[in-house]
Amino acid sequence: MKALVYQGVESLVYGDMPDVIPQDDEQLIKVEAVGICGSDMHAYLGHDERRPAPLILGHEAAGTIQGGKNDGMRVTVNPLVTCQVCPACKAGRENLCSKRQIISMMPRQGAFAQYIGMPMRNLVEVPAHVALGKAALAEPLAVSWHAVRLALEALHPSMERRALVIGGGAIGLAAALALRAMDVNDVVIVEPDEKRCAFLANSCDQVAVHSTTKSFPIVIDAVGYGVTRASASAMVEPGGVIAHVGLGDDAHGLDVRRATLQEITFIGTYTYTATDFRDTATALFEGRLGALDWTQTRPLCDGATAFSDLRSGRVAAPKIILDPWA
Repeated sequence: MKALVYQGVESLVYGDMPDVIPQDDEQLIKVEAVGICGSDMHAYLGHDERRPAPLILGHEAAGTIQGGKNDGMRVTVNPLVTCQVCPACKAGRENLCSKRQIISMMPRQGAFAQYIGMPMRNLVEVPAHVALGKAALAEPLAVSWHAVRLALEALHPSMERRALVIGGGAIGLAAALALRAMDVNDVVIVEPDEKRCAFLANSCDQVAVHSTTKSFPIVIDAVGYGVTRASASAMVEPGGVIAHVGLGDDAHGLDVRRATLQEITFIGTYTYTATDFRDTATALFEGRLGALDWTQTRPLCDGATAFSDLRSGRVAAPKIILDPWA
């Protein structure tokens, strides 16, 4: 099969790889759409020791089951594989499973390829009216859905349901969409990049600004750098909630003194539960997360150029989808 393989810092090579042989509990999936995630970019830049070269990256996938009783079923893929038997899994918190694995991270190869193998429990059937390019967005949308759900559960009932999202990439935009789907209608995205900010406002129906001096009960940090943690600390209202999604760096930034004196709740969030993923997919299929027309599609064989364009800021769209068969 053909695949896009990470070979080292800023090096991706498209070529032949061994065919996928599904395990006994897995389905063979023909990948028809796979998104480029921020974590893929971190690996591409050599910033993720969990993703050593050589490795097939990519975990935001949708496609069609090949063979067996489910042959031809269109599915979107939950890439998080868990043990199903540990206390976390039994409690419905599969994302905290001590044995969790995710495709695109060793020991599991990713979905920048023509085929992958995944357990049936990780697949959600996609209705005929939903394009697989949109179905592939279920994964990044689920990341933000999980973060927003946790933030709203932690918010004191006396506080207003207003939110600030730091970062207008796919996760930030997905957070804004999830907030709206959960009846938080006063949402502002802060995005310093001029092209992306304009795209969010003009093409995604979002309130997007370069900066703000307002404070908010809910702040979603969808970037995860020291400077954005500092911004989140400064802009959250007393008694409010910060949900931290991004994994940009581990630099200082969180104002622990202010968080203590003002009883600010800080929540680290990672991926999603199986229920979050399915709830997100349902919301996507029902159109509750908007038109989802803010992506750009390119052939997988041009994936190296796509990464380079993202690296240099030449892409305004929050998400690039790669097509392994184009």
